[in-house]
Amino acid sequence: MTVQLNTQADLEAAIHALVKQDTRLKPILAIAGMPALRRREAGFVGLAHIVCGQQLSTASAAAIWARLSAAFDPFDHHACRRVRADRLGRLGLSAAKIKTLKTIARELAADRLNLDMLAEQEADAAHHALTSLHGIGPWTADVYLLFCLGHGDAWPAGDLAVQEAIRIGLGLEIRPNPKQMASIAEPWRPWRGAAAHLWWSFYRAMKKREGVIGGVSK
Repeated sequence: MTVQLNTQADLEAAIHALVKQDTRLKPILAIAGMPALRRREAGFVGLAHIVCGQQLSTASAAAIWARLSAAFDPFDHHACRRVRADRLGRLGLSAAKIKTLKTIARELAADRLNLDMLAEQEADAAHHALTSLHGIGPWTADVYLLFCLGHGDAWPAGDLAVQEAIRIGLGLEIRPNPKQMASIAEPWRPWRGAAAHLWWSFYRAMKKREGVIGGVSK
């Protein structure tokens, strides 16, 4: 079963199901409050936006995306395939990011990749489909699945804010690593994506600041 988090009501229903399924989350929800659903554009544009922002400050990423948006209307996979790499470089993209975007555009054009259909796939399979692409790491895959597709079971095992929130909320001695995070989240299937939203809200409540992915907004 694949759960979709397309509306705030979807998220709230998933959170309530989670708390009923795992009562350890009840005090977490009491502290965090009901999280707000955050969504971004799907498809090539959404994934390209995330790729462009990798390892950059918010301001730098926004500036590069503004230049791309001004240069192409729209900046879709067709435009990305046609444009010369040196022009993308002059707009601020690194060689690595250009290669990643070109790879994604080529896979889409050849119908070897359907980004929208990933929402219907089992979360781990969808994650693997993305990370098998050049330049797409776990963080990028998780952000796309959670915030662009609203995949209800996507699980950001490597996110430091979620790791720290779980350490505090579950009373662990040390911050769990990604492998341990996968094990911890097993009881939360098929709502692990909703659990991530809850843990980001808990992190914000405890630390008085946003996590990296938790701060993503449309």
